[in-house]
Amino acid sequence: MGVTVFITLGLTVLAYLLGSIPTAVWLGKLFFHVDVREHGSKNAGATNTIRTLGLPAGLAVFAIDVLKGFAATNLYRVLLAWGGGDVSLWSLYAIIFGVCAVVGHIFPVFAGFRGGKGVATLCGVVLALHPLATLCALGVFAVVLATTRYVSLGSLTAGLSFPLFLFFLFHVRELPLLIFAVTVALLLFITHRANIGRLLHGTESRFAPKRKGSVS
Repeated sequence: MGVTVFITLGLTVLAYLLGSIPTAVWLGKLFFHVDVREHGSKNAGATNTIRTLGLPAGLAVFAIDVLKGFAATNLYRVLLAWGGGDVSLWSLYAIIFGVCAVVGHIFPVFAGFRGGKGVATLCGVVLALHPLATLCALGVFAVVLATTRYVSLGSLTAGLSFPLFLFFLFHVRELPLLIFAVTVALLLFITHRANIGRLLHGTESRFAPKRKGSVS
């Protein structure tokens, strides 16, 4: 039992550290000599990286941030392989590690605890938990983004659709997973409350990659 607790705690810390990798900050400083947190929305995420440094840089940040969440969530496999967990509770272990990665992204120890909103990392978490429902939610995001050019609105609608896809389309009945999905949707609305206010007032910025020769 003691070994199991030790392994679980160790993996929990590892998940947080994976999430704490400040992709946007390091990439911006290493290749562009720019701290994206000093430009645009001041957010260390893929969207602000696209606006500040351009589409290729932003896509690289998005891909790595998704990978962080995906890898951290799958640490539950290490726990089960070690014989330190109940297989029937796999989703609970996965959610715990995934949440730690998202917390790490928002409050990264490697970047002064100033990170992003965690949407891309969260995308990696849900992709690991249920790939098909996640792909459906990403489809919703893509449609909303293409029609409105509001990243925030796309994120909100995708987050709201994820638990609906799980329950109604894929008939998921695992309580930890459903509770997590609903909680994620609620948290997205909380973390995007400023964006919601701007959407309601018509002042939200539309998605537009950085143009050559400018840093916004």
